[in-house]
Amino acid sequence: MKVRATIICEQDRHVLLVRKQGGRWTLPGGKLERGESAADAAVRELWEETGLRVDELMYVLELETDGTRHHVFEVSVLNLEQMRPLNEITECIWHPLDALHNLNISDAMRSIVSAFVRRL
Repeated sequence: MKVRATIICEQDRHVLLVRKQGGRWTLPGGKLERGESAADAAVRELWEETGLRVDELMYVLELETDGTRHHVFEVSVLNLEQMRPLNEITECIWHPLDALHNLNISDAMRSIVSAFVRRL
């Protein structure tokens, strides 16, 4: 089973989404490196994909879908104005939480965001 750190960064009822060239929109995140904790992977992946630095990190939930275990973290960031797509990420956007049905996102991402919204 793949293990992934998945990040939810929410501002004013908008969630940060990223995507690779020609790919679907997704929450930032990625696989854990050898010996890395899920929390450390979340911080690293957010930085590598968007240039954002984590201020606070809170574990939200664990979800298993299609052979992947997602460790989901909610984060607040220090440098919001410096957000930009980096590395393999070609776009990053703030998208309204209540309009995700308009985007091409995976069922796993939809489930994660739905669980998060229920907590708000």
